[in-house]
Parts: sequence; structure tokens; C-alpha cells
Amino acid sequence: MKTIGHRHPPPLTGQASGAQLATGAQFSETLSCFSPSLGIVKGIYRYPTHEAANQHWLECIARNVALTTSKQHHG
Repeated sequence: MKTIGHRHPPPLTGQASGAQLATGAQFSETLSCFSPSLGIVKGIYRYPTHEAANQHWLECIARNVALTTSKQHHG
């Protein structure tokens, strides 16, 4: 399995941070907006290679475009 990126999570502290909570909520909201339009089902995906991940992403997009086009032309 490959590690992608070098982002480090913020350090754990004894006090809660409202800024980190707001950032997490914004991230979740952004993902929820993208998910239906991209046709990617919510979940955890693990791929052996970047190519496999890209292939799955392309298949989801293609399936969603086909479904959207079909719905537009048939009613």
C-alpha cells in the first residue's frame, strides 16, 4: 500500500479547539456535496496502486454521467 501526501494531523491537546471542529465540519459538508454528484458511494476504499484508485474513480464518474444523461433524455 502506498502513502499519499505528507499532511500531519494537529497535535492532541488537553483542550478542545473550536477552530479544528469548524474545519472538520466544513470538510464533511464539502464531501457530502461532492459525493452525490460524482457517484462515489460513501465508504473506505483501499487500493493496491494509484492506477487502481484512478480506474475506480473513472468508473464511478462514467456510471454517474450515464445515469444522469439517461434520466435527462427519458424523463
